[in-house]
Amino acid sequence: MGGVKVNINADIGFWDRLAARYAKSPVADQGGYERTLERTRSHLKRTDQVGELGCGTGSTALLLAAHAETYLATDFSGEMILIARHKQQQGEQQSGLDFRCATADDLAREGARFDVVLGFNYLHVVRDLPATLQAIHAMLKPGGLFISKTPCLREMNPLIRLVALPVMQLFGKAPHVTSFSARALDQALGDAGFNVIVTEYHASKGADPRPFIVAARV
Repeated sequence: MGGVKVNINADIGFWDRLAARYAKSPVADQGGYERTLERTRSHLKRTDQVGELGCGTGSTALLLAAHAETYLATDFSGEMILIARHKQQQGEQQSGLDFRCATADDLAREGARFDVVLGFNYLHVVRDLPATLQAIHAMLKPGGLFISKTPCLREMNPLIRLVALPVMQLFGKAPHVTSFSARALDQALGDAGFNVIVTEYHASKGADPRPFIVAARV
């Protein structure tokens, strides 16, 4: 257990250090991002209680929260959450939106229940994918939806995951990343008790290794 805690603390430290620069980074594919927002909104109802995992500095939460009754956006990086709260204070206030420093395990352990859980650019950076998916399953009400968009490194140029990424990690320039294929992600979702009902690709140009998946809690 001590090793797990050390790993988590290292991950938190990396994202805390990156937070200010991350907040200023432009969206790499604005068209693809807009498509993801549009498709996510189509699965939300005004009466939904929504939870977002790995919300970063809150940009997506601020755009989606108005489409749900309540929206809890979480990240384990305290610095990311501070920036998200600052953005919230500077913009139009949304009564149902709350930012909190927490993990999927925290929420599941507390008995949190949502109609929809969101995880964008999130699953590939968790340390234990099966355990995280089980926690998400526990957080969802029966029939609830898990909506995700995940970089699948096995679908990318092998030089990225075999050469560039390890070198960047060695010098503290990249976080922990788990490499899996889209097929393996589908299998992991099934093993955790989800039924995948939608798989789409939203990139506006070029190959897209990030499937947008809507999965229902069985």
